[in-house]
Amino acid sequence: MDRGRAGIYAGLGGLALVLTLALSAVPAGAQLGLPGGLDPLGAVDRTRAAVTGTVEDVADRSLSGVPTIVGSARQLAQDRIERLRGFVADRHGSVDWDERHEPARAGELLLLDPDGDSIALAASRGFALIEQGEIAELGVAYARLATPRGKPLARAIADLRRALPGREITADQLHFPSGAASGDRASGAAAGTLPRGGTVGVIDGGVAGSDRLAAQGAFAVGAPKASDHASAIASLLKGAGTARIFAADVYGTDPAGGSALAIARALGWMAAQRVPVVSISLVGPANPLLARSVASARTRGIVVVAAVGNDGAASPPAYPASYPGVVAVTGVDARGRVLIEAGKAAHLDYAAPGADMTALVPGKGRIGLRGTSFAAPLAAARIAARTAPGRDTAAVLRAADAEALSPSRRTGRGVLCMACRTGG
Repeated sequence: MDRGRAGIYAGLGGLALVLTLALSAVPAGAQLGLPGGLDPLGAVDRTRAAVTGTVEDVADRSLSGVPTIVGSARQLAQDRIERLRGFVADRHGSVDWDERHEPARAGELLLLDPDGDSIALAASRGFALIEQGEIAELGVAYARLATPRGKPLARAIADLRRALPGREITADQLHFPSGAASGDRASGAAAGTLPRGGTVGVIDGGVAGSDRLAAQGAFAVGAPKASDHASAIASLLKGAGTARIFAADVYGTDPAGGSALAIARALGWMAAQRVPVVSISLVGPANPLLARSVASARTRGIVVVAAVGNDGAASPPAYPASYPGVVAVTGVDARGRVLIEAGKAAHLDYAAPGADMTALVPGKGRIGLRGTSFAAPLAAARIAARTAPGRDTAAVLRAADAEALSPSRRTGRGVLCMACRTGG
């Protein structure tokens, strides 16, 4: 079981600063999600409303039940900090803190645009070359460097930046899914008569049991490995009418899965497959390699759609949703209310259903879902249904705007796919 919250089953209770958020406990096997940046799940101490727990299944990041939570936007942000502390502590040796106190792959740094001289100088300072590569489809070159033995990641970053002034050096930060599932068989309306079809790429865990799966790429140790979180997303895409799904597993069985480099590689694979719309329901800090990869994908006509996460409005801006040009998506419930736990991005484009909905997951049947993780693919489905060869991104989004409901500061250009609440 990973640290974090499984999702907050409550609406917006006016403007009160302190809100009571109630959840029914459900079996661990009936839940989905990942710990960390945006909607990690886990047990919550009733007396402190703080996250506690131990890791039972790193590969699938399933969760246990969540008791009643009393909190506010500030409490949600504090819970995120507690979750991340536990996540790093439980993965000692695989995960470490970077210089911004964000979880990242331990013992490794990324050097962008490497050359022979910079690699040689790094080696003279104890940073051994692990790999020098390029995401060819996106034109992004990098080197993976091992940090000196015993040196904390944050200190290693500072040392290498002093040795290579002006070079772009970063940790390989981790990203976390932003949704949860209960065993409840919540009801939901079908997608109705909305335009259907299109192709969507999903960067997440492995997908199982979908007859819409066109191809699946592996970008982590042990991948592809079926993930409830990703399989639920595929189910929602089918229910929304998506014709073909390309899945990229960036977690596999790696305890430090979901890294920026893995996501960037997956995005390059999507470009090679000519996938027009890519949905990413993962959240983490800003990373220069991933930022470049996203920007390059956009210049190639790919529409990148991402969830804003579930750590509340007081949390840091979520990435990749906050990168320029990414379609940032928040979640609403069946009454059109923005989820109280929804996070934020540097900008907001759309909202889509993120609660009071169901999906089919192999081995678990139809289960209830909650989180902005599930809003992002529904928005992506509506955008993909409007995509056609030769049609630029601006024209596609204008077409999507025509079906968006109730535009506002909290829903961006409006709510897409309001009837899309049942996965297939």
